[in-house]
This record gives sequence, C-alpha cells and structure tokens, in this order.
Amino acid sequence: MAIEIKVPTVGESINEVTLVKWLKKDGEYANRDEVIAELESEKATFEINAEQGGTLKIIAQEGDTLKIGDLICSIDTDAAKPAVSGTLPTKESYSKVEIAKPTDEVVKPQTDVKATPVAAAIIADKKVDVKGVTASGSNGKIIKQDVLDALNNPGRKPGVELFTRNDRPEKMSNLRKTISRRLVEAKNTTAMLTTFNEVDMGPVMEIRKQYKDKFKEAHGVNLGFMSFFTKACCYALQEFKSVNAYLDGENIIYHDYCDVSIAVSAPKGLVVPVIRNAESLSMAGIEAAVVDLATKAKNNKLTIEEMTGGTFTITNGGIFGSMMSTPIINIPQSAILGMHNIVERPMAVNGKVVVKPMMYVALSYDHRIIDGRESVGFLVRVKQLLENPSLLLFGKDPVSSLLEL
Repeated sequence: MAIEIKVPTVGESINEVTLVKWLKKDGEYANRDEVIAELESEKATFEINAEQGGTLKIIAQEGDTLKIGDLICSIDTDAAKPAVSGTLPTKESYSKVEIAKPTDEVVKPQTDVKATPVAAAIIADKKVDVKGVTASGSNGKIIKQDVLDALNNPGRKPGVELFTRNDRPEKMSNLRKTISRRLVEAKNTTAMLTTFNEVDMGPVMEIRKQYKDKFKEAHGVNLGFMSFFTKACCYALQEFKSVNAYLDGENIIYHDYCDVSIAVSAPKGLVVPVIRNAESLSMAGIEAAVVDLATKAKNNKLTIEEMTGGTFTITNGGIFGSMMSTPIINIPQSAILGMHNIVERPMAVNGKVVVKPMMYVALSYDHRIIDGRESVGFLVRVKQLLENPSLLLFGKDPVSSLLEL
C-alpha cells in the first residue's frame, strides 16, 4: 500500500512553503519517523518525517513552492526493508589476506616528475600532489615558485583571475521574502525615529572579568553582554510602558510583561526569537535562553512559536564591528534597541581626559505612540543601569530600596 505525504498546516497565516532539501533519495527505503525532507515557511524551517516505513517515491522537487496540503511524496509500505549489507569474515578469508611487507609501506618518490632540486625537495617534504602544480620552467620543468603557488593557492591555477563577470540568479527564500516585506512595511507604516546615547561599558566589563569563571562553573553558561542589556531594558520597559506597547487599530496594547526578541543572524537570514517573560529571569536564565535560541537559529530548528509575540527587540551589530546604526523596528512592536561595538575613546571626566571603553546605543521607535521624552528617558535609564550594574539587582539604588524611598 502506498501512503501520501502532504504539506502539513504549520501556522494560521502561512499558506505556502518551499521544499529546501531531500534527506532521502528517490527509491530509497525510509524507516518510520525518519526525517526525509526539510521545508521552509516564511518564518521557520521544519522537518517532514516518514509516517510509515517503506520505499520513497519523490514527487515534489527541491526549490518547489508548495501550498498547504500539496503532495510531497508517497511511501510504498509493502516494500521489504533491505537487509544490512556486509558479512563477518570467515577463517578461510583471513588466509587470503596478503600482509604488506615493511618496504611496501614506504611512499616511493615520483621519479617521473620534471622539477628543479629545490622544487623536488619541497614536493617530497610537503607531500604535494604534482597534478595540482602548473610548471612554468623551461621544457615543462617545475620550479620552486610553482610549488609555493600551489601551496598558497590550492585549487587555483597561477595567472588565472579569481573573479569573473558572470551573473548568477538565485531564487529568494520564503524567509528572505518575509524579511524584505516586513522591513519595507516597517519603514512605510511607522513614524520611525532614532535617538542615540553612549554607555561606559567599563563597570560591566569589570564584573565579567571578575566573575566570568565562577558564573560559568555555577550556571554552565558564559556571562555575556546580552544578559546585562536585557535586564536593564526590562527595568526600563516597566518604567516607560509605551516603549513596550504597540498599536492595534485605534487601540494601544500595553504589556505588563517583557517578551524580548533578540536578533540572530542565521544561515538563511535574520531571525528574531523571543525570550519569554525576560523580566522574571535571572542573569543565568537569560544567558541560557540566548544560547538555546541562537543555537536553534543556526541549526534552522526554531519553531514559529519561538519567533512570534515579542514586545521589544534587542539587536547587537557590535559583534560584526558596527560602530553606529539606526535599527529598523520589528513590527508590530514599537521600539528596538541597537547595541554596537565597544571602542576605547578619550572622555572628559571632571576636567581630565580619561580613556574609557564606550559603546554607542540607539533606540529606534514609533513616534506615533512614543514621545521624545519617553524615548530619551528610556535610553538614559538603560545607560544608568549599565554604568551602575548594582542597580540591576532591584532596579534602583540598594540603599533607596532598603529605605523604601
């Protein structure tokens, strides 16, 4: 009996997917529940499993755009499972094995190669395959520079230009289409504005330097910058409610929780998985969530649920060396914080010039619901919390908290 495998329903708003890759070949036997293909929607990549064991008959091809319910393949469940190939060696077979003599194990020099003595010595020492060496000496002789060129540029013929003028069209993935559409929509439908500030990262860097080993030993994750920024943003979001809100028609939806989206560069494009209730997590909890989501993103294992529903976004262009940028809002959210590269700069402190590790931070926001006072106040609050990390314990000065001021 042949059973049909169709594109499953993967989300309310998703109508089509792309067949990214077949993991089994046509006519190959697939075990029950074995992954046979990868599909990609506009939001995530997911796997298709064999519902029953049998021989696979491929119908849809890699790169095809499929509708929900379209036929992907069929599985012949009546097909017999192939036997495991290979048998154990018998006693008689061992007698037929020829034992190599010691002299057989020595690699004989390539005596038929035309090369200068120096070139021949390098070939023997580096075990260079002469088939990949282009001879430029007289009478087709390999010289020293020919061997060095082959070692420095494996697979490239000397004198051949690396670049061409060829055009290579490549179909946009569903994920890239979605990214493009959402970025244009954000620019066209929001009154986006960006405000900047700078943060002295010295106090945070000192804490990381002092406690990173103990933190890793105690919690099993590294102490990174993201937990400090997420913690600071959560306090600021609870103080400046509109930065954590978004527009829904004529209503403003406010949130009493902080579902923080983190921008992650995945192999197929930018994704923004969500740390749920980040305001309730410890520093270690935030770091563990970041590692988990980033790992899933790099392996294309994020689910749709993990990428939807954020209330605020943090993006870190500093890991790529960005010094300053104006990040685009992740709609329907109303604000996004951009982290950047840490650079030592001369700063004026009490009339003296002091070199400090500084980071520019940027807040892009929707001016329709966030006023300038709130956007600037939010960013200043984040700056204060990061430059005084002890405030992250209670969200305010410990003495003020003790005195309930």
